[in-house]
Amino acid sequence: HELPQSLNLEKQETFPFGSNEHSFSLSCLGYRKDCRFPQAQVSGSQLQEAQAFAVLHEMLQQSFSLFHTERSSAAWDTTLLEQLRTGLHQQLDDLDACLGQVMGEEDSVLGRMGPTLAMKRYFQGIRVYLQEKGYSDCAWETVRVEI
Repeated sequence: HELPQSLNLEKQETFPFGSNEHSFSLSCLGYRKDCRFPQAQVSGSQLQEAQAFAVLHEMLQQSFSLFHTERSSAAWDTTLLEQLRTGLHQQLDDLDACLGQVMGEEDSVLGRMGPTLAMKRYFQGIRVYLQEKGYSDCAWETVRVEI
């Protein structure tokens, strides 16, 4: 199965925060944190197709949820944030259309397996970090750069 074009995760219009004009503020350097993205557990070459779809879905769902969290617009261009939310929503819709064909009844089982669980833990760590930092502008900037 091939992913729809809208699921090209490198498209700048979907993830509009990667350009140099939105680089990390020097005033927030003390907030930097390694959120430890679980690269080894979610590497595409190591996953079966259904697992890869489950991990991608979890990543998009968690990102979508994260950017609707308290003060998620802190220190961000609200137009770009809305573009990101809209892009994530569209990608989730497109992925959902593919999931039924690929996963079937495996869905609930795959959601509890290592790679998907690793992605859930990663985002939980980000949420804990934000909470510990009081959802400050610099904490959100750190998360923006991480994502």
